[in-house]
Amino acid sequence: MAADKLISSGGPWEDVIGYSRATVAGPNVHVSGSTATVNGELQHVGDAYGQTIVALDVIAKALAQAGHSVEDVVRTRLYLANAADMDAVGKAHGEIFGNIKPAATMLAGIQFINPDMLVEIEVDSYKP
Repeated sequence: MAADKLISSGGPWEDVIGYSRATVAGPNVHVSGSTATVNGELQHVGDAYGQTIVALDVIAKALAQAGHSVEDVVRTRLYLANAADMDAVGKAHGEIFGNIKPAATMLAGIQFINPDMLVEIEVDSYKP
């Protein structure tokens, strides 16, 4: 099934790689892996907590474009460069999703394209 709507961030990699920031398929929104990159600049270099907060803000904005919000998130996937950042990333995730409690996966040891990236997050949301 093709997506009902494609949401773009306007980032240069979307056309090169061939992906959308988010896709809407019926009552579901799937947000692509999001980092703390804003206007082409990585925010909070060296700070996993700060990068997580920014990535979640990027995600929240994509969800809003689809008519969803973080309250509609049913699954998150967190990818970390370093397992040692689990507590910082988990704290930021908990601040946003603590009462929502989506299904979640966290993997560490990921090698990102930019070595200063510490975290990347994907989410899926559902809103009937």
